[in-house]
Amino acid sequence: MKENVRFSNLDRSKIIQKLTKTKFDLVIIGGGITGGGIALDAASRGLKVALLEKRDFASGTSSKSTKLIHGGLRYLKQFDFWLVKEVGSERAIVHKLAPHLVLPEKMLLPLIDGGSYGKWLTSIGLKVYDILAQVSGDDKRKMVEKKEALELEPLLPKKKLKGAGYYAEYRTDDARLTIENIKTSLTFGAVALNYAEVTAFDYEEDIISGLHFRDSITGDEFKIKSKYVINAAGPWVDELRSLNNSKKGKRLHLTKGVHLVFPFEKLPVRQSVYFDVPDGRMIFAIPRGKITYVGTTDTNYDQDKDNIKLDLADALYLISAVNNMFPKINLEMDDIISSWAGLRPLIHEEGKSASELSRKDEIFISDSGLISMAGGKLTGYRKMAERVVNLLSKKMEEEEGIKVPECTTDQIPLCGNDFRKYKHVKKYILEIFERIKKDGLTEYDAWYLVTTYGKQTETILQDYSIQKEKDPHVRMAIAELHYGINYEMITSPMDFFIRRTGRLYFDIESIPLLLDRILEEFKSIFKSDDSQILLWKEKIMQEIHEHSIFSIDRV
Repeated sequence: MKENVRFSNLDRSKIIQKLTKTKFDLVIIGGGITGGGIALDAASRGLKVALLEKRDFASGTSSKSTKLIHGGLRYLKQFDFWLVKEVGSERAIVHKLAPHLVLPEKMLLPLIDGGSYGKWLTSIGLKVYDILAQVSGDDKRKMVEKKEALELEPLLPKKKLKGAGYYAEYRTDDARLTIENIKTSLTFGAVALNYAEVTAFDYEEDIISGLHFRDSITGDEFKIKSKYVINAAGPWVDELRSLNNSKKGKRLHLTKGVHLVFPFEKLPVRQSVYFDVPDGRMIFAIPRGKITYVGTTDTNYDQDKDNIKLDLADALYLISAVNNMFPKINLEMDDIISSWAGLRPLIHEEGKSASELSRKDEIFISDSGLISMAGGKLTGYRKMAERVVNLLSKKMEEEEGIKVPECTTDQIPLCGNDFRKYKHVKKYILEIFERIKKDGLTEYDAWYLVTTYGKQTETILQDYSIQKEKDPHVRMAIAELHYGINYEMITSPMDFFIRRTGRLYFDIESIPLLLDRILEEFKSIFKSDDSQILLWKEKIMQEIHEHSIFSIDRV
């Protein structure tokens, strides 16, 4: 396994000094999956790369997707064969890069009377999907009759079920995938900083030569010099284009996607189900550890991008969809234990509804040289990065005579990946369970550690072994926190509970049990005063409140 590269806000002043003293080939604005993918691609080709994120890494769209690395079966209905082929092929590559984090997930597509997909069309569609996505072996699709479909998923509606398509996709934690891409870019010399908001661009002869950023923690302003700048700010791409006075022609069209989280016992599906909603859309029900989550909606959005709320209509829509497809289930509003709402930064097309807009990515280049990347899907992040760095390489060759190597990110394992195949991940989970069960920790705890950190679990267990805390769950959380502070740039309890561990979404009930002890660690490590600790505590309780049923806007 690669050595952990220290990546800590305890070293923030040193990181900022490095940013301000170096002339970079490339500065990337935006620390989501697109920016993280570009950083890894460019740095692995030998470029001097910096990445800035105005909040925490993956705090925008890249922690609020459906968390699937999937081929976009529904894009076949839009005859978007190119997109299906590309993202379908990427699934296997991204799984290989991080098999502990991108997990195989069987998907069931029920065929029902009056549904969107008929048997013949589904069979042909899945066959085309297999061919375009180069699916092989056990992952190939199969059509199953009603009896087998009910054996696979007894919750399906017996009366109107006609059969099902059964095929393979992959599930991930999008925020973890983002941070591992950024961490892997550091092994190639990239420099990255969160809580660093770009406030202005510098120009030489009307061409961008650098930028200014504000440290959101101290309020101090700094300058960075760079030959090129890529704007990968997701929903905020157009704001940066406006800052650059280049918001012309095509623009973003934001749509909101909402997901609801239920205890697994309330929606005990045996595998992921991709099913019809009466209005003709399709949504997912995805089991994950202690919970099952359902999503997503797809509605136009033009409000505050930094504060996206779940509202009553979103919740009712998803609950009624589940209850309609699974007659034995009777979900109610009070069953929601968590939720998330995120934005898709799509390219606007006149006359098209939110669901009809293409998920293709596009690159815009301003007269002053700002390269902006918009659109795209989580699954396609690596190819998006390759495209924009190829474009940059061509510019560098034409303008400076510099020959940049080809992309090799399809061969670069992400941090935490020391596994040749997925079966080795499963074996490692069992091994970790054997090592922690004597303390009263469970198979779920072992599964969670390995599918969150991969072989980086070893570093966490070393810390765990020297902690004096009696409760093993608290002791493990403290060891995780120490790891995140030293190697994953954690700055606040929100970074820890929401994006590094996913507890706010996947294990929300654990947060109140851990909070006081985690805050003590923050106080000790960051030398925070009592007022800061109180502020953080209020903020976490507010996050719990806002992501649970109690926050839903009933007005």
